[in-house]
Amino acid sequence: MNTVETVQAAETPRLDPVVLPLTGSRLIEASAGTGKTFTIALLYLRLVLGPRDEEDAASFPRPLTPPEILVVTFTNAATQELRDRIRARLVEAAEAFQPEAPESGTAPDCFNAGAGCDSHEGAPGAGQSGGHSTGMLNVASREGFTAPPRRPAAGSAPSPNETGDLFAEPAVDNPEPEAELSPSSDPPGGDPLLALRDSYPRESWPTCARRLRLAAEWMDEAAVSTIHSWCHRMLREHAFDSGSLFALEMSLDQSEMDLEIARDYWRSFYYDLDPEALAIVARYWTTPDALNDTAGRLRTHAAALPVAPPPAEALANYREQRATALAELKAPWPAWLDELEELLEAAAQRKAFNGQKLNAKNRAKWINDLRDWAHDPELARPALTDAAWKRLTPEGLAEIWKEGPVPSLPALEALEELPERLAALPDPFADLLAHAVHWMAARRETVQRRRAELGPDDLLHRLDAAFAGEAGETLAARIREQFPVALVDEFQDTDPVQYRLFDRVYELANNRDDSAVLLIGDPKQAIYAFRGADIHTYLQARRDTAGRHVTLGTNFRSAEPMVAAVNRVFAHAEQGEAGAFLFRREDDNPVPFAPVDANGRKDALTRHGTTQPALTLWHLATDETLAKGAYLHELAGRCATEMAQLLREGQAGQTGFTKDGELRPLAPSDLAVLVNNGGEARAIRAALLARGIRSVYLSDKEGVFETEAAAELEGWLAACAAPDDERCLRAALATPSLGLSLAELDALNGGLQQDELAWEARVMQFRDYHRQWQRRGVLPMLHRLLADFAVPGRLLAVPEGERRLTDLLHLGELLQEASAEIDGEHALLRFLAESRAHPQAQSDTHRLRLESDADLVQVVTIHKSKGLEYPLVFLPFIAAFRPVKQGDLPLRWHDDDGHLRLTLAADEATLARADRERLGEDLRKLYVALTRARHATWLGLAPLEAMERSAVGHLLKGGEALSPDALRPALSPDALRPALEALADGDKDGDKRVTVLDAPEADTTPVRLATDDTPLGHARTPTRTIREHWWIASYSALRTGATPLNPDEREGESPDEAGPAPEPTTADEATAMEVIDEPFDAGAATVSEGSLHRFPRGPSAGTFLHGLLEWAGEEGFARVAEDAELRADTIARRANRRGWEGQIAALEKWLAELLTTPLPVPNDAAPLRLDALAGYRVELEFWFAAHQVNTRKLDALVSAHTLDGRPRPALEPDTLNGMLKGFIDLVVEHEGRFYVLDWKSNHLGADDAAYTVDAMQEAVLEKRYDVQYCLYLLALHRLLAARLPDYDIERHLGGALYVFLRGTRAPSRGVHAERPPSELILALDALFRAEEANP
Repeated sequence: MNTVETVQAAETPRLDPVVLPLTGSRLIEASAGTGKTFTIALLYLRLVLGPRDEEDAASFPRPLTPPEILVVTFTNAATQELRDRIRARLVEAAEAFQPEAPESGTAPDCFNAGAGCDSHEGAPGAGQSGGHSTGMLNVASREGFTAPPRRPAAGSAPSPNETGDLFAEPAVDNPEPEAELSPSSDPPGGDPLLALRDSYPRESWPTCARRLRLAAEWMDEAAVSTIHSWCHRMLREHAFDSGSLFALEMSLDQSEMDLEIARDYWRSFYYDLDPEALAIVARYWTTPDALNDTAGRLRTHAAALPVAPPPAEALANYREQRATALAELKAPWPAWLDELEELLEAAAQRKAFNGQKLNAKNRAKWINDLRDWAHDPELARPALTDAAWKRLTPEGLAEIWKEGPVPSLPALEALEELPERLAALPDPFADLLAHAVHWMAARRETVQRRRAELGPDDLLHRLDAAFAGEAGETLAARIREQFPVALVDEFQDTDPVQYRLFDRVYELANNRDDSAVLLIGDPKQAIYAFRGADIHTYLQARRDTAGRHVTLGTNFRSAEPMVAAVNRVFAHAEQGEAGAFLFRREDDNPVPFAPVDANGRKDALTRHGTTQPALTLWHLATDETLAKGAYLHELAGRCATEMAQLLREGQAGQTGFTKDGELRPLAPSDLAVLVNNGGEARAIRAALLARGIRSVYLSDKEGVFETEAAAELEGWLAACAAPDDERCLRAALATPSLGLSLAELDALNGGLQQDELAWEARVMQFRDYHRQWQRRGVLPMLHRLLADFAVPGRLLAVPEGERRLTDLLHLGELLQEASAEIDGEHALLRFLAESRAHPQAQSDTHRLRLESDADLVQVVTIHKSKGLEYPLVFLPFIAAFRPVKQGDLPLRWHDDDGHLRLTLAADEATLARADRERLGEDLRKLYVALTRARHATWLGLAPLEAMERSAVGHLLKGGEALSPDALRPALSPDALRPALEALADGDKDGDKRVTVLDAPEADTTPVRLATDDTPLGHARTPTRTIREHWWIASYSALRTGATPLNPDEREGESPDEAGPAPEPTTADEATAMEVIDEPFDAGAATVSEGSLHRFPRGPSAGTFLHGLLEWAGEEGFARVAEDAELRADTIARRANRRGWEGQIAALEKWLAELLTTPLPVPNDAAPLRLDALAGYRVELEFWFAAHQVNTRKLDALVSAHTLDGRPRPALEPDTLNGMLKGFIDLVVEHEGRFYVLDWKSNHLGADDAAYTVDAMQEAVLEKRYDVQYCLYLLALHRLLAARLPDYDIERHLGGALYVFLRGTRAPSRGVHAERPPSELILALDALFRAEEANP
């Protein structure tokens, strides 16, 4: 430790949570892994307990309840995590304060060897500490404070409800059980909970225990929340003082409102512009959406932008200024060009230069282009080629000049400077954007007030404005009275507005003694500037709490060598002029690096029986500086090779974690790769996959709507919403995840080779999905589709398939949630399309999920890794960086006073300042990355261009430019290595904590990891399907059992709920479902004998005949019977489409006969002929309500009153509740009576003899058509009763004719005719109305 570090360490005392004063304002600096959450919980206990006695000045003056202690963090997940952990600690502390608890110095079982309550299931090898990544549950400890798993006493089984000690000294390894902690394992000072208990008089322990228990029970009302939720609550609860509405709502997604405001702005200011002005605007934004995206990045910083004129005025000023500047720039050029032309022509005649590189044609063209530009006041840039820009300069002319000195002309020098001068011309972008941001911010506030809603950031600004108002002091006093104490977690990620809110309430600089505010954070981990976090806010709080700083100085996460290695690296950087984190100004360094102590771990990483260095610096020697793409490619392959080798050694029992003499072999889940972005993640994951190593990727930025799965799902849903749209359906079937082969797709693709039956089957399939969507929702429908196409099994068998399956299921859940607020399939499709078009507007729930919790390597962004820990960490791309560029507008930087500044036009000084702040954040990201590992970290390093501007370069050289050798490795192949060796040489110990090695050579040999090949058992199938209480049914839903219903079984049986069959949505579907079980007779397709006995069977044939009769009815039965040409043409076209050319003759003859054949009707009435009908209705669709209809009662009624009560298959027990629907093929009026006709394509036999009256009755009984026509007659009865003023059921309801179309030549004419008694129809009517029928 150098002198500076020693002074800094002395200036900031270590925190003792038992005696820390709990009044006034204090800043707690908690380095990575030092137990921040543990400390918060212990301080919370002290606030609940109150003072020890009257002389206790360190405690808060009175005990507090959970609603009085404000705990603020920055994510909802962290809030819930913190609440649960505080509750658990209150419970354990209450047990510790029981009078029978052991004496001081001996921790009870529940504290020394408690179950690891902080240990959660999740991805093995990763832990979490709260922070910004608390949503990720992992096995590893959070901040090192997971207690060891409890080892039950001999002969006893642990209780499943036992809660272990969350205050015992943290264990160093979570997965395996360990013996009770020995006294030597206690930290200095012993167990802090026991120390806290012993600081209270023993006689007060029962009171303390009771107080703690009550607080634990009260935690549901504890004031633990995000800062946005707290602001929302304050505005509502103090509406009078804050000037807010009582009904103020917090809206997490205001993207639609922002987009509408942008469109209003576009209409208000851009519609009236002339075409030339619009062309200028279009350079920057072509749509309101693009303008909204740009303005959205500045919405919260509108006040920092200068006031700008409206677009029309700004553009007029711009054109005037630009014209003036261009005129001044072009003024000398005509004379310069004459001079240049004369010189070049004279030189060409005497061959003073190489004429091949500057020929006469090019000279003339280039000078003419320059003249055109000089004489055209509107032309901004000369139309020169790249060769002209290069050649017509002093350097370009010198390359080809052969005699004497190279001429120096003003035109040549001016042309060299021209691009820069043109770039410096006035630009309206800043004025246009500033005006848009100001106008949209004002309009946004107006719209929000009208809607009585605010976005998360608006809540902060509204409360801030309330504090600045007339009642601000009163509001602050009331909030301070409501929350006397505040604990602010992750304080390094606050912004100026957030800090101002706390300062208004608690007056940090005044250090009030009637309240307390504890700010807990680590400025070295402030890496969320892109979210608005501002480290200068932390520095302001540091100044306001000067003299009241404490630090947590012991790392409980990492092994001692790992802690020492990180100390070494940053201590090396701290020696630089600017310090490790660029904040040192002479003797003042508000963000110093102070080494931390290591608590140590009981396990150690061993490789081939020896200890592995904690920090390995891989050096990739190259002859030239590497481009970033080459760097990623090289280091990805080399890193994956080393990881593969480690896994092989783990399988062989050569590498792993040694503890108590036993080795746990290294597993894939022990490895983590930290990256900066998705591009780096893709590079390393591809390299790992090439070596047979699977991985999972977790990012804070990538959303599920940006994935290929979202595009596929949109295509599937479009086809499900419109199954008859051939284009949509073909597009859906062609998606890779559905797995149809090229041959299958070709058969469905139309044309002469199309398989009509296969296409119809797909259409029917997606119609069924449409019904599922409408009845059950989009998620059940998606699950059905995935199962039907065997998508899960196919995806899980291919690389990255698990990722896509996870995304599909995630999207299904999001769409199901959205469907609760969106009406209809097309609205949901629009929601999906808009979400894909604007993924940045989506919420945290739309971020990519971890696709597996299996034993896989984890690839995580550095931002997402904050708060997590891993056994081994690889940083293969840590030298990569992206400097701030001219186009990264708006630029953000801070002035010397720490105030945020924005600019929309960057100069070199501003760029340099902004880039230095970028470097500072990169250094803090590097600190986060290096403190994630428990045991070891590997860094991939190579000579990159301007490497001194990277975080690693700053660590190596303290920000100084690397030597020329470092930038030109050709002069020294190991140019980068000396700097790395200097960093490693700081370790004087025998075993080096930091070592430099050559990057391993890439090797793509795959790793054969052990897998569990035990086959999965069959999924359990429920014996019954739970159905919705209200549903839509049809005749097809009334399924039959295997045995007839006997009369003595008709009553007294309770219906069992069964799953409904898919309901038909069209008459064609209803027909197809009736004969869906009939086999298709392929041999019949080419046979025609003048009848339909050899006509094909099955659903396709049924829908064909049904469709033909439907067409005849719509055309008019009489007309079709008379017009043989029309009949022949229609039949031929329809039959040819199905390949049934051989059936055309039989169909023509059959249809003509059917239309003119007298069909028998019930009760010996006069027969009816279709061509003689005067009134009829084709395909009558009906719906009527069904109120708790017992199918057994329905069956009993129909069976007793039809077909002489003959036995028939019983309907399955069920309950119809909802709507009953159906399609009646034909309803006719004949001699004053109304009849139901239904076409049946059933095949009863090979000739007419098969279609006897008895045979048709058997078919009716077998298929339960008796139930069908009774329901149809009930529908007709209700229709007639509603339409006929003098309706009489006996006089008007004629009965049913079921026409078996293949038997129309039989003596029976293929007709089964019956008129059920009126009593039956009336009884059914009463049954469906939930009324008791009269006996």
